[in-house]
Amino acid sequence: MSFMRKKIQYMTAHTPLVAACFWAAVGLTSLAPVHVFAQTHGADSTAQASQQESTRNMLRRYDYFFLQSMIQQQKGDYAAAFDLMRHAAAINPKAAEAHYHLAGYYVDLHKDSLSRCHLELASALDKSNALYKERLAQLYITQKNFDKALSTYEELCKMQSDRSDVLHIMLQLYAMQNDYDKMIDVLNRMETLEGSSEQISLSKMQVYEQQGQPSKELAELQALVEKHPLDLNYQVMMGNWLLQNGKPKQALKAYHNVLKQEPDNLSAQLSMYDYYQSLSQNDAADKLLRHLLSSPNTGDDNKATLLRQVVSQAAKSGEDSTKVLELMNLALQGQHETSDLYMLKAAYMTLKKMPQEQINDVYRQALEVEPENKSARFELIRYTWDKGEYDKVIDLCKPAQEYNPSEMIFYYFQGMAQYKKGEDTEALETFKKGVSQINKGSNADFVSDFYATMGDILYEKKLYKDAFAAYDSCLQWKPDNYGCMNNYAWNLCMLGRNLDKAEKMSYQTIKAEPDNCTYLDTYAWVLFNQGRYEQAKIYIEHALSRDSAENMLVLEHVGDIYAMTGDTAKALDYWQKALQKNKDNAVLQKKIKLKKYIKE
Repeated sequence: MSFMRKKIQYMTAHTPLVAACFWAAVGLTSLAPVHVFAQTHGADSTAQASQQESTRNMLRRYDYFFLQSMIQQQKGDYAAAFDLMRHAAAINPKAAEAHYHLAGYYVDLHKDSLSRCHLELASALDKSNALYKERLAQLYITQKNFDKALSTYEELCKMQSDRSDVLHIMLQLYAMQNDYDKMIDVLNRMETLEGSSEQISLSKMQVYEQQGQPSKELAELQALVEKHPLDLNYQVMMGNWLLQNGKPKQALKAYHNVLKQEPDNLSAQLSMYDYYQSLSQNDAADKLLRHLLSSPNTGDDNKATLLRQVVSQAAKSGEDSTKVLELMNLALQGQHETSDLYMLKAAYMTLKKMPQEQINDVYRQALEVEPENKSARFELIRYTWDKGEYDKVIDLCKPAQEYNPSEMIFYYFQGMAQYKKGEDTEALETFKKGVSQINKGSNADFVSDFYATMGDILYEKKLYKDAFAAYDSCLQWKPDNYGCMNNYAWNLCMLGRNLDKAEKMSYQTIKAEPDNCTYLDTYAWVLFNQGRYEQAKIYIEHALSRDSAENMLVLEHVGDIYAMTGDTAKALDYWQKALQKNKDNAVLQKKIKLKKYIKE
């Protein structure tokens, strides 16, 4: 809740409302000598009538301010409503509903202690109000006062004994405190209220396991088996419990009993596999594993779990990848609803540093099964991008935008591929589509690069206003995008616009990366265009020292700056070096001929 219309004057420690909270906390019920409908024994009838009239007047005033507060709240003027409610509570500190509403305002104001104080007052003044007590318990939870939350919920349960939802909350709170005895108590109360259920029994089993009480855990499980004789899953659970508790023979008997009734019972088969593994019966385990991996009844989730076990065991034993891949291929036979198994295989092949093209084949198979698989598609895009196969990048990105329209990365790579191919117009259209997918949850770095590239394209198309707007958007998302700052500063400089802004941005880049040749050259050139030639000389020389490739533009700029500082000999030397990099450059030829700087 926000307070838009009227500034709130926060209370000091001397205001009546805070004082009321204080006195209530120490056992006093009222700040003022107002006692609603109090009787004065021994007083004459005139005094009694006067007292009653005073009380009625107080209540009328209270009702007025309370109702006005509610009216303002409905209108959306929460600041006024808040002030009116404070006044109402000051008139009648015993009014529980006023304290209740004030607590809500203080919650919105993040005044935790005051919200708790008023809600505690409301609950104390109206002990029969279950709503106040429930809100108080919820507030205690938000303030991480779990002991008070539990005691308040316990009081609420006494008032409303049919509240199973409250019992569920209490169960979670006791679990957070690892109070297993209380958890069992709550579960028993839930069972009394809701009747026995599988979930309650399973929850009890978990608690008994945590308590280290296997006999009670077993008793609960036996009760489930007896109550649900046709549900073979409970018999499998019994077998699992027996196996985990050192009774393998009894466990095997339970599994065999299930498989006798239902030979294809998946739960029993998976448990049998664990049984063989636990007893190191490797041949039997391997035979059953192959059966499970090849069976369509196993399901991809279970197959993936089994294969992860295989990978883990192979890593521990030092076994080569041949058998693991064989089992993965076995699992991949037949039809699949998802691409999970293919992605697992690709991940394993990557781990084993197998040829990338073989891994890519698996990613392609994954896309055949699940075209919307973002991860598989991105891996293929990344590989083809690194190879400079931009047409393939575009072919991969286009369907991705149909299957994953909100994923900006596919617009980015398609746009960049088009940009690399010189298809500026197409690239710009793709980027515009991508920008339309931006939301509050978008990755800031990614969005920033998006706008930065758009700015570069727009500038090349001489759409300068749009280009600079794109650069500004880029820096709004990521203020330290130094690549964008460099290009922004350079382009402003080339147009002779806002050189002060260009200088500030360019300076930030060299401050962040003082040895970056490109950034140093840009900064030197901005200074040059400001007429600060001696300063420009310092930075261009530093750029030259970091330019191992002897960039033609840097060499030309060195010559330009030397020319403007009066060192014509050095200027000619560097212009000649730059000309060797681009022998058809007419401007360089003219500079050398005239032995002076010429503005292009």
